[in-house]
Amino acid sequence: MLSPNGRRRLTLLAASLLAKFGLAAFGLAACGVIALAALPGTARAAGQRPVSASAAADAIRDSQEWVLGMLNVTAAWPRSEGAGVTVAVIDSGVNPYVSDLIGSVTTGPDYTGVTTGSASPDWGVHGTWMASLIAGHGHGGGSGVIGVAPRARILSIRVIPDRGDPHYGRYEREQEASIQQSLANGINYAVARGAQVISMSIGYSAPSGTVRAALQHAYDRGVVVLASAGNSGDQGGSGRDGDAPESFPADYPGVISVGAVDSSGAVASFSSANLSVQVAAPGVSVPAQGRDGQYWSVSGTSPACALVAGVAALIKSRYPGLAPGLVATALTTTTTYRPPGGYDSQVGFGVVDATAALTKAAQLAHAPPTPAIPATLGAGIGVFAACATFTVCSRYSFSLPPVTKATAATMLTPLSLETSRAWAI
Repeated sequence: MLSPNGRRRLTLLAASLLAKFGLAAFGLAACGVIALAALPGTARAAGQRPVSASAAADAIRDSQEWVLGMLNVTAAWPRSEGAGVTVAVIDSGVNPYVSDLIGSVTTGPDYTGVTTGSASPDWGVHGTWMASLIAGHGHGGGSGVIGVAPRARILSIRVIPDRGDPHYGRYEREQEASIQQSLANGINYAVARGAQVISMSIGYSAPSGTVRAALQHAYDRGVVVLASAGNSGDQGGSGRDGDAPESFPADYPGVISVGAVDSSGAVASFSSANLSVQVAAPGVSVPAQGRDGQYWSVSGTSPACALVAGVAALIKSRYPGLAPGLVATALTTTTTYRPPGGYDSQVGFGVVDATAALTKAAQLAHAPPTPAIPATLGAGIGVFAACATFTVCSRYSFSLPPVTKATAATMLTPLSLETSRAWAI
């Protein structure tokens, strides 16, 4: 069991020490990668020769087909490939020199407070996987990983070290306020540098007023923010009403929370079920490129979040003025694999369909504006699955019931920022 201080820690879900082995599987809590395995072949990194024949990298592209097919991505590319959009990957850092990302990554600040250099093999493991899923462009005319938005740019902002980092123990001993401030700084930096999408495959067990304010600022500036829902599905029953515990930032208002499904469209056993979940995407054995140039099969709600962030980038590239709430509407109203009744706490409104979401975004971009509920009304509110009729608010990234004076008073109740909601993991 973790110490009280440790339970409040931001949990990055990667284990970079295992990246040194040819095959690894491991369990990690909360939001990120819960399992991975090395795939055959190593791609060419800057200044290096490929270890294997190009056919190995071609096989990686083949192994991606089910992922891109489930999200209906390739049919969307004639309309948008994410050009002109910057996606901030707030994570453990991104290696800008791997073959499938070279030329597409801007390296931002390191807010972790640890001194591990970017040349370390234990730096940027998890973040590089995520970036490749968002904006990987492959290499060599058809080899390697192709991201959902291959013409988007990545802004890498490091807010947490990988678990294999030699200084991870020092990071764990940092004060709660410092840990939360690092995330808030990362969000504010992303907004200041013009990111249109923020992807966070990380999780806290408690909310923070500082982070909440930074997210509000991002929302007000038109930035689409996504986070992984969490990997506590196998621990169901520890949260409210038998659902998995809340995970932040996924549970903050205005953040699009993403669950994970397998290749059949069934919810992944590890994917957290709670009312923050709005959509789902592939999250089981998803091919990605690592900071070492190798290809890995990653599982967790982390890759699911990154993939949906790529779809958001496609939308913002084509319709840059579309508000975050309308981007969320485009994503949630056009899904496939929709659950009975239209919504459940495992997959939200269903699996994202990139092509259909772009079509819906076009309609929303040209629709007359509708009255909006003030953004502060969303504090702590998720999806009300019990409502007979859902009203998708144009200012929100989730659905709300009709607002009455009574419900508005409840919605205006601020989060308790002093009480740490923590679970042993």
